[in-house]
Amino acid sequence: MLFASSTNKGGFKKTKLKKMKTKKTLTNLVASAALAVASVSLGFAQTNLGTDCGCPTPVSSRPTVLVSTLATNGGAGDGELTAANTIFDCAHTWILDKKIYVPSGKSLTIQPGTVIKGRQYSTADSATTLSVEVGGKVFASGSGTCQIVFTAEADNLDGTYPISNISKWGGVTIAGKASNNLTFAANGPFQPGVGDGRLCVADGIGTFEGFASSNSKDQFGVTPAQFDDNDNSGILRYVSIRHAGAILQVGGELNGLSLGSVGRGTTIEHLEIVSSGDDAIELWGGTVDLKYCSFLFGNDDNLDYDDGWRGRAQFIFVLKTDNTSSVDSDNGIEADADDQKSCLLPRSHPVIYNTTMIGNSKTVLTSDNSSIAAMNAKEMTEGEVYNSVFAFWKNGFNMVKSLGTRNAVAATVNGVPSEAYHNWANTGGNSTNSLKFKCNTLVNVTNPITVGSNPANVVTSDTAQFYTTDKNIAVLTVPGFDYTFTVNNTTNAISHRIDAIPNPALSTAGCPSAPADGFYTAAPYRGAFASSGQNWLSGWTYTTLLNAVTGLQPCPTDLNGDGVTNNVDFLQLLGQFNQSCQ
Repeated sequence: MLFASSTNKGGFKKTKLKKMKTKKTLTNLVASAALAVASVSLGFAQTNLGTDCGCPTPVSSRPTVLVSTLATNGGAGDGELTAANTIFDCAHTWILDKKIYVPSGKSLTIQPGTVIKGRQYSTADSATTLSVEVGGKVFASGSGTCQIVFTAEADNLDGTYPISNISKWGGVTIAGKASNNLTFAANGPFQPGVGDGRLCVADGIGTFEGFASSNSKDQFGVTPAQFDDNDNSGILRYVSIRHAGAILQVGGELNGLSLGSVGRGTTIEHLEIVSSGDDAIELWGGTVDLKYCSFLFGNDDNLDYDDGWRGRAQFIFVLKTDNTSSVDSDNGIEADADDQKSCLLPRSHPVIYNTTMIGNSKTVLTSDNSSIAAMNAKEMTEGEVYNSVFAFWKNGFNMVKSLGTRNAVAATVNGVPSEAYHNWANTGGNSTNSLKFKCNTLVNVTNPITVGSNPANVVTSDTAQFYTTDKNIAVLTVPGFDYTFTVNNTTNAISHRIDAIPNPALSTAGCPSAPADGFYTAAPYRGAFASSGQNWLSGWTYTTLLNAVTGLQPCPTDLNGDGVTNNVDFLQLLGQFNQSCQ
């Protein structure tokens, strides 16, 4: 229940309003007074971060703490937090001024409303990170009104720090004990003598990309006999990670969030990653689940998995910028069985429901691209994607069919082809129909189904399976859904917002329902968002700060965040007519 005003002296009467439905349009002054979008006051989401949980505001008033003062300096344990349980409170701003580690047997607790900033250095190998080692734990459990923010040190949190600012610090890495398929012995012809040569240092143990393989603090996984798929590395809840993804070495970029062998005992939900220099999130093996995640303005892929990830995911939102000049791949989902095409087991096999991924229609392949696709199913990919919406991508569902003569052995199981295409087309040697892409809607996707990234390979012979059997739909438009997006990547000024919520909802008739296993939520619609009711992005995310997405903004009355709804808020409504909120 909302009130338009709290005083007659302010010039208008206190008025009780009924509970709002989704996508209200501001068409007159009275409605505007009650339902204005959050972006007219950037403080609504950020500069007063933590007000609801008693944190000092504005954030700029909080004294800073160099995290290195809480860690070992020098020696093998350099950067490791020394306390059994280190606490980052919201009374301070915490500066990652070097690579910081949570060692085995210790934990880091981050209170709601806390801001952690990564310092930028001039040399790539000095990039700052927060890394949770195997056996360590991080408990970062924010809330919808008191989120936890990791960002660059220069970000003033008012929404003006350019979204083009990528790779300003390293990112967050979490290492666990869950299973992966890393095998050091020869397992295929791609790189003789090494199962996954870039990552593997021993059976079951790998190194996060970009780090030196000799440093055990940067390794994930354990020997296969010690695998624990229920391993718990802690909690990330209502956490925003921004402007990360520093390049440590050529071909070795960090991601916003890197997860290596993280187990399903770990909680990751209501996660946001903004302007990452490499992938938003990359998973190497593990069984961790993901729910309510948004990946915005990233420079490379958004959800990247390989080396045996077998978790679950639901409600994933991706929005690319309109910048198409990046040389990186820019896939919605980049999927691998393993990174070196060596047919290692177990293969990655996540089960994903209800994503909405909006690309930018980039069409030019570069040396870093194997495709530009909503889902790029690479080497021997398995996995399942259901009831999702993909819009404005060059390719929709792209599958590798052949690795060439050099890798012919690696692409077979018992002599039977087992590439991504064969796994989807039900002719695979590893398992029947182990790659599923069903009941998805592709909106203005140039090539809905391809084998290889060359347009000449656009599939025509398998359209019956893709459209009829698997119930995928390719259309140019969807009612209530606007996938076009225009933003100034330097000023963050948005001249055209998207509307990510089809209305009416897209039908899932005849489609698989998400399993009732305690993780998935019943969602009888395609895409990440229901067409009515409160939206899971509203209120706390960066989309609210920028007002980038029509229909996702809440409708506050205290627009300037001073605790009072009065004529000052009313005056801020000017110029905000015909906007939408919930």
